[in-house]
Amino acid sequence: MQQATMAPTMGNTAHKEIPGNPSTATSSQLKLRTGIGDKPLQVLSEDDWNFWIENGYVVIKNAVPREQALKTAAFIWDFEGKDSNDPETWYTAPLSEMKMKELTNTGMVEVYNNQALWDNRQWPKVHQAFADIWGTEKLWVTIDRANLNFPIRPGHEYKGFIHWDYDPETKPQNVQGVLALADQTDENMGGFQCIPELFRNYDTWKLSQPDDRDHFKPDTTGFTPTKVKMEAGDLLIFNSAQPHGIRANNSDKVRVAQYISMMPAEEDNNDIRDWRIMSWKERRSPEGYAFPGDPLQREQKHPVAKLSTLGKKLLGLKDW
Repeated sequence: MQQATMAPTMGNTAHKEIPGNPSTATSSQLKLRTGIGDKPLQVLSEDDWNFWIENGYVVIKNAVPREQALKTAAFIWDFEGKDSNDPETWYTAPLSEMKMKELTNTGMVEVYNNQALWDNRQWPKVHQAFADIWGTEKLWVTIDRANLNFPIRPGHEYKGFIHWDYDPETKPQNVQGVLALADQTDENMGGFQCIPELFRNYDTWKLSQPDDRDHFKPDTTGFTPTKVKMEAGDLLIFNSAQPHGIRANNSDKVRVAQYISMMPAEEDNNDIRDWRIMSWKERRSPEGYAFPGDPLQREQKHPVAKLSTLGKKLLGLKDW
């Protein structure tokens, strides 16, 4: 049941039919940083920066302490009522139906505002990494969820798929990210995959594609996805023009992750700001094409997350 109290409606309605996270805008008015210039890097090395520009993604090692990442994973297992050591508890029916059918059985966990998630969002190194990418510290963090990606078995199947969350033809000025909460060094394990070659050569590739192509799901014929390996505590940031997806989990291990991204704060956009503050205060989830929310509203049984000064700025509760 929905709460009887009235809450601000989502000011950003552009995500109703596309996958991207609706807690921030689809594209920033500030363009992504293209060079280091006179603003020194805080977390990324020059090699990291060059890799980011060339490949459209980068992994920041130990973005949060490993112990903190594993603690978050333990919370997610508990939130879902599943035992990490007992596979018989893993394969339960989803609580809500995905409009984005490709995400069915990929293990999305409808939790958004718990203290454990906010502790990672407001960890200074995570913010500094995104500040390196954007060239500004004045950022808002996405209010996003977690993932428990279980091994495939009969009755619990899905295909590893490649997609964009934003139409690359619109040249979105946006990035996305994922924090590893368990080691994901086994390529057979579910985890992040992308196609840097298509990211680099998109403008040439599209000339060979039909005019009526799906702008969110590329024909990947001839491309081999890169399977990115990560360890608990590592943060992966990728350009939203990067074709990406969850790879099929053909191992006996569980991929555990938290989705985190940041983009320049829109402090004059009161609709989105008010919604974000309400979401944190009332533990409400975003609503959108890829975000069904939790019909049981389990988060509302948990206390409001405590925010640091940085966390308040990242939410929009305090101005930069």
